[in-house]
Amino acid sequence: MREKSSATEPRTIAGDRAAGLLLGALGVLAFSMSLPATRVAVQQLDPWFVAFGRCVGAAVLAWGYLWITAAPWPSPRQWRRLSLVALGVVVGFPLFTSLALTSQTASHGAIVITVLPAMTAVFAVLRAGERPPPLFWIASTGGLLAVLAFLVANGAVVGAPAVADLFLLAAVVLAGLGYAEGGALARELGGARTICWALVLSLPVTVPIVAAVALAAPPHAGAGGWSAFGYLTVVSMFLGFFAWYAGLARGGIAQVGQLQLAQPVLTLAWSALLLGERVTPASIVAALVVLACVALIQRTRTTRQAIVVVPAAARRR
Repeated sequence: MREKSSATEPRTIAGDRAAGLLLGALGVLAFSMSLPATRVAVQQLDPWFVAFGRCVGAAVLAWGYLWITAAPWPSPRQWRRLSLVALGVVVGFPLFTSLALTSQTASHGAIVITVLPAMTAVFAVLRAGERPPPLFWIASTGGLLAVLAFLVANGAVVGAPAVADLFLLAAVVLAGLGYAEGGALARELGGARTICWALVLSLPVTVPIVAAVALAAPPHAGAGGWSAFGYLTVVSMFLGFFAWYAGLARGGIAQVGQLQLAQPVLTLAWSALLLGERVTPASIVAALVVLACVALIQRTRTTRQAIVVVPAAARRR
């Protein structure tokens, strides 16, 4: 019996990692259109409505999912952790990207958020209490300096970063927090329930803001604006996190987090194809430099990562 268990355990872990990578890739694909869709939506709708309206819509879907699946209520400790998830990915990232993209292009935003994988790894390290080697911090600093150099070269920084770029950097920090905390919590709750409970937890904040904005200026948009808003609500804010958090839980935050390296490249492609935005050679060079730094960061993080065995109950969610 022991021999059978020891023989099947490596296959189970390998299967979880493979499933985690596949789910993570689906999440990255879903998120890669978030900035272009936000850019379209905020050109026709109030950015505060876009940021919080999509959260309210996704929360309605989340409540339905939790009711249908008869999900048990989180523990007090899990509620506290869910508040960090909500702060990062339900409130923070949607709000600051919506504000930034009222004046910046999606392709520009894609360059700035290339440090998101590094930020996710930083929060994963801080959360896990690990002591990464100096190379980790050197590569992190190099990635941030590459982004700042890109902003300076493109005239976005004159004495101080533009407000839109500060919004984007704030979005990156909060998203990194929400990704790392949510990925770890998904090992207990499952990916779907983690984002669903975070969305429901945010309702006391998101509903009043959406109501106030809608009363002050009733939302009006064309088919393109509402289609973009619908994508942000259903895919970017809801279904994408089902795959993303489940992937982080099964494959490991550091390993699956490397898949985010493809997100800025995909976002640049979507921006060019869907919005007709010009992707400059400087943008491509900046993206490659930052991706190289992030790849080094992820490598140093992975070498010190402990193998996490995901409970069978969490794998089924």
